[in-house]
Amino acid sequence: MSLGFIYTGVSYAVPDKTMSRKSNPSVIRAKFGDGYEQRITDGINSIKEEYSISFKNREKAFVDDVVLFLDGKLGATAFTFTLPDTNNTTRTGEKDIKVICENYSTTYTYDDFYSLTATLKRVYEP
Repeated sequence: MSLGFIYTGVSYAVPDKTMSRKSNPSVIRAKFGDGYEQRITDGINSIKEEYSISFKNREKAFVDDVVLFLDGKLGATAFTFTLPDTNNTTRTGEKDIKVICENYSTTYTYDDFYSLTATLKRVYEP
C-alpha cells in the first residue's frame, strides 16, 4: 500500500508527494552553574512527529469526503497513516503509524476543484 489513509472505509486518500515530516525530541534538562547541563530523553516515545500533507486541485467530492472523515475524528480519534517508505527504512522500521489530525484547511481553488492541507500528529497507542 502506498502513502495515505483509508477515509470512507474503502476509499484510499493519497496526498501529494510534497509531504514533510517535523521531528521534535522531548528532553528533560537539568542546568547547573557554569553552563553545565545534564539531559535525558522524556519517556519511551520521546520523538514527537508531525506530518504536513496536502491534496491540491482535487475534485470537490473527494475533498468533501476527506474533510467529513477528519471532522468525524474530532481531532482526538486516531487513524492509521501509511508512510511512503515501503522498504521499512524509517527510524522505527514501521510504515503504518497512528496519527490524529487537529488542524486542516480547505482552499476553494476554482469551480469544483478544491485543495486541502492537514497536519497529522503521531500518537503512540494500540
